[in-house]
Amino acid sequence: MEVGAQVRKVWQKLSRRERSVLRTLAKSSPDAGLRCRSKGVLSLVQGHSVQEIHRGGLCSTSQVYRVAQRFVEQGLSGLGDRRQDNGDAKVTEAYECRLLLIVAGSPRDFRQRRPTWTQELLMKVLHQQTGVAVSRSTMSRLLKRLRVRLGRPKPIVGCPWKKAKKNRRLCAIRRLMAQLPADEVVVYVDEVDIHLNPKIGPDWMLRGTQKTVLTPGKNEKRYLAGALNAQTGRLTWVEWDRKTSDLFILLLWRLYKEYASAKRIHVVLDNYRIHSSQQTTLALKSLQGKVCLHFLPPYCPDHNRIERVWKDLHDNVTRNHCCRDLKELMKEVRADLRQRSKRLQRQYARRHAA
Repeated sequence: MEVGAQVRKVWQKLSRRERSVLRTLAKSSPDAGLRCRSKGVLSLVQGHSVQEIHRGGLCSTSQVYRVAQRFVEQGLSGLGDRRQDNGDAKVTEAYECRLLLIVAGSPRDFRQRRPTWTQELLMKVLHQQTGVAVSRSTMSRLLKRLRVRLGRPKPIVGCPWKKAKKNRRLCAIRRLMAQLPADEVVVYVDEVDIHLNPKIGPDWMLRGTQKTVLTPGKNEKRYLAGALNAQTGRLTWVEWDRKTSDLFILLLWRLYKEYASAKRIHVVLDNYRIHSSQQTTLALKSLQGKVCLHFLPPYCPDHNRIERVWKDLHDNVTRNHCCRDLKELMKEVRADLRQRSKRLQRQYARRHAA
């Protein structure tokens, strides 16, 4: 007897409730495999041939025959997942914990010569550590379920200071923030380079294609010095054609004017040479002590809040840009900074209100 006829014969013997259950499984079962098997049976009941089901993209012909045979022999119970009969699962919670610990480190920690992880290397090291061997497809599904991502490491430079000295400096800045009088402000300051030659970064592309970015060839630069208000999120910036003390001094005078009502302006910044040059020292004296500099420990960009603003600026404007000249690019930069300043001020206002 033809397989479709056999399935329809069993279908006629099912009760109304059993038929309703099968339709529900095909429509909304959380198990994708069970949905697929249920849809295959319903398609056969509706008179579709095995080849038509295969051409429709539901599953292979061999799977249709297997599911139909199980349905004919066992009824609805034959559509269940039979993997529970395979014995104890190889991947246990202990295995998952060991995987997370290994991924967080380096292959060099396990006497491997390769400096980065691959799925094959993870399988090998875990086999050595746990005695459990899994397939690459199992490892791929496990990494996806544990939300282990393939990303780019961030290069950093170690702080030359001793840990205690570094922590004292950072704690002093945090105390300044916590005990700040109402008539004083704290701003985070840093500079950023804007290049006409676009920064190249990842982007979504169609399979088998690669996008191109037209570069002007001859690079031009513009430099920004910016300040992020730690209480309100307000952004202040200035532009200059060179990254010299003049750029930083121009920002200090802009802050002096914008915060004219403040008794003192505390500036948190890194140790770049233009921040402590003789020209900058003379400019600070002319500001009559209203501006006070607080230097972060060397090579600690994560503690300078404005660094995130510059990262977002590159992501949204300069990366893979198609501006034809520096004037057009700087127009986009200014527009992005104005919008970001408004957005940050709204976020800071909600945070303080909460």
